[in-house]
Amino acid sequence: MAKTSRAEWVKCVERWQDSGLTAKEFAAELAVSPNSLTFWKWKLRRERTEQTLAGSKSVKPVSKATVPKFLQLVATEREVAVPAVPLEVVVRGDIVVRVPHGFDDQMLSRVLRALGAC
Repeated sequence: MAKTSRAEWVKCVERWQDSGLTAKEFAAELAVSPNSLTFWKWKLRRERTEQTLAGSKSVKPVSKATVPKFLQLVATEREVAVPAVPLEVVVRGDIVVRVPHGFDDQMLSRVLRALGAC
């Protein structure tokens, strides 16, 4: 396909998604680059998302300048997952130290040093 229009890419991406083939397989059938196919899939999905956000009255339209590139998530103490089983430290194969949730890390270090593990 030489100089494919946007409308043609829309049809190609729809046919690809319906086909169940990988991008590489489907692109080979059309004699296009798999990278171009996946790019257009991404581009069309992004356009739909932007249109949805712009059409929503409760959501302010998103401009490229306000979209964060990195968003740090910090779990509150309540959201931190508690391991279902306690931590077990095997020392020299014959000694097992079971460490409960909320342990004191300095105390664990002293215990392991006393056992000769550190």
